[in-house]
Amino acid sequence: MMAQASPTSVFLAGADVISVENLKNQPAPVRQIQRPRQRSQYTLKIVWRNVIAFTILHLLAVYGFYRVMFYSKIQTILFTLLTGYLGGVGITAGAHRLWAHRSYKAKWPLRLILMFFQTMAFQNHIYEWVRDHRVHHKFTDTDADPHNSKRGFFFSHMGWLMLRKHNDVMDKGKSVDMSDMEKDPVVMWQKKYYELLVPICTFILPTLVPYYAWNETFATSFSAAIFRYVLSLNFTWLVNSAAHIWGMKPYDKNISAAENHSVAVLTYGEGFHNYHHAFPWDYKAAELGNYSLNWSTAFIDLFAKIGWAYDMKIATHEIVAQRAKRTGDGSRFSENEVWGWDDQDMTDEDKSLVRIINAQKHE
Repeated sequence: MMAQASPTSVFLAGADVISVENLKNQPAPVRQIQRPRQRSQYTLKIVWRNVIAFTILHLLAVYGFYRVMFYSKIQTILFTLLTGYLGGVGITAGAHRLWAHRSYKAKWPLRLILMFFQTMAFQNHIYEWVRDHRVHHKFTDTDADPHNSKRGFFFSHMGWLMLRKHNDVMDKGKSVDMSDMEKDPVVMWQKKYYELLVPICTFILPTLVPYYAWNETFATSFSAAIFRYVLSLNFTWLVNSAAHIWGMKPYDKNISAAENHSVAVLTYGEGFHNYHHAFPWDYKAAELGNYSLNWSTAFIDLFAKIGWAYDMKIATHEIVAQRAKRTGDGSRFSENEVWGWDDQDMTDEDKSLVRIINAQKHE
């Protein structure tokens, strides 16, 4: 049975309740964090190799979509959806929630599985992905943010990968603590053999399985793999772009990250971005545990049942409510909504302000 939490406590799923109140009496450590300057000397330099590569990939993806829609077997379509999900979970449950934010812990078999899934997504190795993402959270929407949303939709979506990194990104990237990644043998093994693992996990195996397992044509198998890869890239990029531009901000109206349910659907739960930036250590990356919009949480919870995922951190209801009341835009659901007249939560003051038309006295 779960222990009763105080209004300022943090749950570790499967562990004890930690009271934040007890921490208030402890002297706060002195920390001096220099925010990067919003404007600094920077010469924009296009990385033409990446521009050409992304152009070719997207053209091939259009052709891949055509072949998948009109020439592929049903098994190929289902396999493409499956590999897309596995690669996506490698990013969301793996690189993002496990490694970048340490919102839960995983035993080595699950870390190994997530490492291969993340390799399938081909979005840089875990070490680099984590470093860039920690910098993004530490210096959101400054020149040190790799995909600064203030530089526009296209830049935050994919343009940042077509330009040399801003000087502040590189400088602040060196200051981020990566010692935990360097101690993780799974992360460092992937980093060492990444150039060998990527083509095998991303293109070769996803092409050969349909080709040999159910006699799909090689052209369709390869095109489906390209289509799946490019589509998953754009889904991930939407978190950096759309989820920093469009949506409500029920938890913190002062930041660009917003709640975008469309992005949540496409990224297995990563679109509740205002919540995530307010509570980046919550393993659900969302306030509500709705699996229909958060398949990544469902994946983690599944492995928690067999003990491979543990110490999942959860922001308590009280902390979330306090934060929303203090800095939110007022769009968070209210706990005192009423179903209609005479609801017990309807106050006498509210009733006194109601005008009743054609009122009749009843005996």
